[in-house]
Amino acid sequence: MPDRSHTRPPRAADLGAFAPIALAALVLALVPLWAGDSRSMMTVVTTGLTFASYAVAFNLIFGATGQLFLCVGALAGIGGFGSVIISDRLGLPFLVTMPMAALLSGLFGAALSWVAVRRSLDTIFTGIVTLAFALSFQSFVLGRPELTGGENGLQVAGGADTLLRQPVEPYYVFLGLLVVFLVVYRVIQRSHVGWAFRALRDDDAAASLAGIDVARYRILAGWIGSMMLGLTGALFAHYRGFVGDTTYAFGSVDVRVLVMLAFGGIGTLLGPVLGAAVFTVMDELLVDQAQVRELIYGVITVILFLSFRQGAVPALTNAVRRLVGADQPPPREASSADTGIG
Repeated sequence: MPDRSHTRPPRAADLGAFAPIALAALVLALVPLWAGDSRSMMTVVTTGLTFASYAVAFNLIFGATGQLFLCVGALAGIGGFGSVIISDRLGLPFLVTMPMAALLSGLFGAALSWVAVRRSLDTIFTGIVTLAFALSFQSFVLGRPELTGGENGLQVAGGADTLLRQPVEPYYVFLGLLVVFLVVYRVIQRSHVGWAFRALRDDDAAASLAGIDVARYRILAGWIGSMMLGLTGALFAHYRGFVGDTTYAFGSVDVRVLVMLAFGGIGTLLGPVLGAAVFTVMDELLVDQAQVRELIYGVITVILFLSFRQGAVPALTNAVRRLVGADQPPPREASSADTGIG
């Protein structure tokens, strides 16, 4: 009998796995109906989508394989500064320089993963090494003003006469990028690569004994996630029209991304999106509390973490299951790793 497995129609579980992405995209697509009349508000929500994309990329590296990359801003900055410098200095279209800069970020990310594997670094030491890389990148930005503008930053010419400088259109560009990242994450999650990633995250020694090439899959995660960061950072640079020493700084990017992901749920599909949405709203609500903003932010963060120890998405998923009487673990085809938002 001929093998027809490759021609079988998609199962409901296959399509259902992407339903949360479609639902999230639909909800986010309606935001300009509320905020579209204010250019400043559109800047806020578009920046929120930028951080959601950062968080998805970081989730692929840390949430999927347990590699604590504390250089999210640096990898995004390599993409941002790289695309701007190549575009403005060489006169190349920014649509060409952005993928080039993303590949450069991917090479750095893969190299960091390779170092961590070769030196058998655990999560904490990987974080220390990547933090040192982030600080080195910041020193490079400040120390090479002829390239990066130093403390004065760079005005970005690439993209100036495009829809990226319009009030509403950039929001949908970043929304499209976020949706692509979520689809890539879900496809990887449901493939044999995702199975290897989960094995590495749970116990890399056991994964190695099971025949998984630890170095290969860790480097692959670092490469893909870093390219995502570089592409997002490059697009953000051409959207804002300016890049400076604080645009991709550790305190401006990494801390926020880590908090967003931890709140939403590390290793979940929509955790980065929910975390970015909540903290974008929180930032806007506290914008007039300049004197005590950081204190209020910290108190709220602690309360949220105590309420949702595994993240908001797993907490909400478990609550819904209890309400519908599905407290028992679902069957394999309908598990949260395959079809749900987790």
